Amino acid sequence: MAVRVIYFVHGTTTDNVEHKSTGWISGELTEKGIQQSIDLKDQINLDEIDLVISSDLKRAIDSANYTFKGIKEIYHDSRIRECNYGDLNGQDTSLVVYEDHINEQFPNGESLKDVENRVKDFCDYLKERFDGKSVAVVAHKAPQLAFEVITKGATWEDAIEKDWRKIKAWQPGWEYIIK
Repeated sequence: MAVRVIYFVHGTTTDNVEHKSTGWISGELTEKGIQQSIDLKDQINLDEIDLVISSDLKRAIDSANYTFKGIKEIYHDSRIRECNYGDLNGQDTSLVVYEDHINEQFPNGESLKDVENRVKDFCDYLKERFDGKSVAVVAHKAPQLAFEVITKGATWEDAIEKDWRKIKAWQPGWEYIIK
């Protein structure tokens, strides 16, 4: 069997609007981000989802609550947090260059490989606990790219290059299969 993951990114935050990379800072949804999360309910098939797991950072928790609260059981997990940009948490997005930190950690933070290891552990947990289920995940950019690497065999370079944010191809959820 397998676990079907339907991946959702949190709604637009004040840091997104201000071109800051939030990293491990909690972050606040904007009115637009709140509305995006509410509107998502009508863009997806809620009956296909068995449970919801969000990052433990506030912006993901809030997004998950606006979309799923009272409809599905919601859990939180620190393994699907955004990358810890260390000294660059909350700084201008131009300073956070993923290509430079695949193997090398951000100053006082993590590398994308560190994120991959966290997400791999999370995937193993899903496989062990929720085999045969469909799990909605509400999280961030780096963990989503890690899902591309882990479940689809992409290189980090390819995942970064083809990231929907870069090519402007948002959709209401991405599917990943954990076998």
